[in-house]
Amino acid sequence: MKTYEDYVKKFNDSYIELVKITPTVNSVNELQSEDDELEFIKSFRELMRVKNILFSFADFNWEELSMNEQQFEDYKSKYLDLYDKVKSDHSKEKVSILEDVDFELELIHRDEINVAYILQLLIKLKANTKKDAPQTKKEIFNLLNTEAHLRSKRELIEKFIEENLPNIEDTIDIPEAFEKFWDDEQQKAFNDLVKKENLSAEKTQALIEEYLYAEREPLRDEVLGLINGKEPKVLERKKIGDRILSKIIGFVDKFINGMAGG
Repeated sequence: MKTYEDYVKKFNDSYIELVKITPTVNSVNELQSEDDELEFIKSFRELMRVKNILFSFADFNWEELSMNEQQFEDYKSKYLDLYDKVKSDHSKEKVSILEDVDFELELIHRDEINVAYILQLLIKLKANTKKDAPQTKKEIFNLLNTEAHLRSKRELIEKFIEENLPNIEDTIDIPEAFEKFWDDEQQKAFNDLVKKENLSAEKTQALIEEYLYAEREPLRDEVLGLINGKEPKVLERKKIGDRILSKIIGFVDKFINGMAGG
């Protein structure tokens, strides 16, 4: 059975391999090809696997590793940027070699970090003195950037912090104000989705409810059935169906998943 020291060595060896591909965090942005990006993804994924094993040891200490915690979080943010890019890019005709890569986001996901936790930080931010507020705000933005399941919500939470939070007098009113803000933004995004894609609002709402209940992605024919008027021509069905499905999944991920305390 491997010891803690074995895994420390394995982590440090994995880190050496990572910096061969991307010597600095910013060099991830400069990777020239998808093959290079794939090498980075595989290398950092291995690093995450070992780090998670190390975390299970009671005597885990970042100081024993070649990479410090902030570096790890910075690289993780770049890793998630690549995940976002792969999942959101439906414009290219050519098949991406990254589409079938398993990013293993379960290695990143931490259940205790959810929107309810962020709300507690918002209350802390509002209650803080001017001296402490910048540090709390930095903590929130760092979480939004590095927690995989919060990244889709990042822009909205930042908007709430910048535009709404200053107008709230009492910290006790923050949860209710946030809920109203979220509901309003969700309705605007839903209206925008059905308008841009010419969908039936009632059918789209029903499909989203069924998707959440059954925990099964809608089929392409079900998605195409949401379109008002004539369905697309045969040659366009896949492209349009995939685009609408991607938008619906993105909508659910952004506004619904993780909003009920987990």
